[in-house]
Formats: sequence, C-alpha cells, structure tokens
Amino acid sequence: MRAREEIAEVAAGQKCEISITAVAGGEDRISSVQTALKRERVAEYVLVHDAARCLTPPDVFTRVVAALHSGAEAVVPVLPMIDTVRRVVSHETDGADPSGGTGSDANGVPEGIARAVSDGAREVVRGDLDRAELRRVQTPQGFRAEVLRRAYATIAADWAGPSGRALPTDDAGLVERLGGDIVAVDGDDEALKVTYPLDLVLAEQLARMRDGAAVPGADTLDSAKEPR
Repeated sequence: MRAREEIAEVAAGQKCEISITAVAGGEDRISSVQTALKRERVAEYVLVHDAARCLTPPDVFTRVVAALHSGAEAVVPVLPMIDTVRRVVSHETDGADPSGGTGSDANGVPEGIARAVSDGAREVVRGDLDRAELRRVQTPQGFRAEVLRRAYATIAADWAGPSGRALPTDDAGLVERLGGDIVAVDGDDEALKVTYPLDLVLAEQLARMRDGAAVPGADTLDSAKEPR
C-alpha cells in the first residue's frame, strides 16, 4: 500500500524503529477500528486518530498518552465551546397557526414561534445549552486496549440487529456506554478537522506558516497573526 510505504519512509528518516501494519478500512469508523484491533493484539494502549486532523500538534498526542500512563482508561482532547449552542426540534408548518390559539401546537411549539417560522420550516429553536459544560472533542482518543476491545465487543452484541439505538459518533462514546470515565485533556485549535472547503484553506495556511517557521524571516508570518 502506498500509505504504508510513505509511513515507512518517514519513520526511516526519523530513525524510528516501529512496526507498521496497514489494513484496509471498513465502510465506517467503527468497522475500521474493529479491523485494526483484530490485527493488533499486543499493545497495552490504543490511540484512535482522525486522518482528517492531519495537522494535530505532537503535544496533543503527548498529553493523551501521559494521561493513560497516569491511570486513565480513556482520554480525549477537548476545546471549550465558543459559540452559542441551541437545541432544535423538527417542525413543519403551512403558515397557519397550528395551535388554534390554544397556546401551543401538537408538538408543544408555542404559538408565537409557530406563527413566526416560514412556510415549510423544518427546525424550530427549543432552548439553549450551557456552553460552560460543553466541549468540542478532538482526536487522538486514547484507551487502555482491553477497555476499547470490551467496548467493541459490546457494540457487536448490542447492534447485531435493529435496536433503534443511535450509534456513538466516536470511540469514547462506546466506552462511555460501558460506564467508563472519559478523562479530558487540553486539545489544540490547530488540530482542526479538514472536512469542508474552508477547512482546507485554513489547513493550507497553517501548513505554510509551519514551513515558514523553520526559515529566516518567519517572524513576518507570526506578526501577521497579531491583532492590529
């Protein structure tokens, strides 16, 4: 595989003695991690990282591993929530007052809100969340290997058939459903997830700034970040 060859080349350049096993990914995140766990049965710890977070600083990995060595069973890097976050519910209206003047419609949406939404509106705001208690979760997510294996064994049993239960969106969610505690460590804004076109623009600029930091004149790049 090309990826394996590239990783081996980088490792050789850094004089790292590491063993690389490349496996084909599955149809989704869960199946991909399951495949990797089946191939690696010796490691005491496992780190699961999004390839889309390709610019994650090494310090984030260090913090996750340090927490594992300190006794944590599961660790995730997080950042504070800086946006206002609100909960929404699905709702449709034809423009008429669905409450009939009784105060709320069948979905419990107050009549003032129901009248205000446009024709065919799909979502209605139903309250905010306390962002002081919310965090944006990043990767790598670290685990004691036996804990993550147990979580995946559980999901294989629980989701073997239609259960109506929503799948967790990350590996920490699987461990949390086992009742495990997830330890949070500081993440990094530079560990952005490259998902949309704007993310790619930011990632390219960040990569250029990192390259420039290693050459004379790089201070001009740093000064460009200072508020004027």
